[in-house]
Amino acid sequence: MSNGETVRRIAKPRLLLGLALTLGLLGGGFLVVRDSSLVAVEDVQVTGLTGPEAGRLSRDLKAAAREMTTLHVDEGALRSIVEPYSVVHGLTVTTDFPHGLRIDVHERTPVAAVQSGSERTLVAGDGTLLRGAARRELAVVTLKTPPVGDRITDQRAGAAIRALAAAPPQLRPKVSRAFFGPAGLTLQLEDGPALRFGGTDRLAAKWLSASRVLADAGSRGATYLDLRSPERPAAGGLEDPLSQTDPEADAQSAATPGVTTPAAPTAPTTP
Repeated sequence: MSNGETVRRIAKPRLLLGLALTLGLLGGGFLVVRDSSLVAVEDVQVTGLTGPEAGRLSRDLKAAAREMTTLHVDEGALRSIVEPYSVVHGLTVTTDFPHGLRIDVHERTPVAAVQSGSERTLVAGDGTLLRGAARRELAVVTLKTPPVGDRITDQRAGAAIRALAAAPPQLRPKVSRAFFGPAGLTLQLEDGPALRFGGTDRLAAKWLSASRVLADAGSRGATYLDLRSPERPAAGGLEDPLSQTDPEADAQSAATPGVTTPAAPTAPTTP
């Protein structure tokens, strides 16, 4: 064996050992720095929270985050904080080295409260029941039987919830209840007219039409807005109550033999 081959055989294990020692030192150094104050989380931003739970959740998330570093974020600990809140379905965490952390909370926005008997439960726009969520003043959708499971299965209740989910943010809180009446799906505004949607088709167009009519001073005093054909909305209840007829009642009278809409009383003639 030549001297050159002997040197190479001795040098190779030494090189590998040196590399291993270097990597070990670097790894140990990283572990030390990873949890040091040099990268401690100091600036925490929490976004996406609304409603009564927002203040408490934001404080708890920020407090937990400040126990972490930007090189060692415990997302599991953050998720465990929001897990008991049904309005939250997830979060995204991003770091801004060396001291910044951003937590984006993904909420299920409550759009209504379903009620069976005296029990009310908030519900999201996709029909997910938000059990245990803090109460909000939202439109009530009545159920014949208490909801079972995690989602609304009643078809009519689901239709009402979809209509409320499509409502403009400034109008949704003004709806006191949603139900199916003679004109189909109807949304009753608090201190305002009933919005007769009929069905859940063309929801965006119906809400746009409702917004325009409600903003028109000429619609003040209306008891209902017929929005089943959003291009031709009709406001009812503006005439003299004694002479007013309800188009829905007229349609029912025409379809039911022997039923007529009462005529307005006439003034007695002077002999």
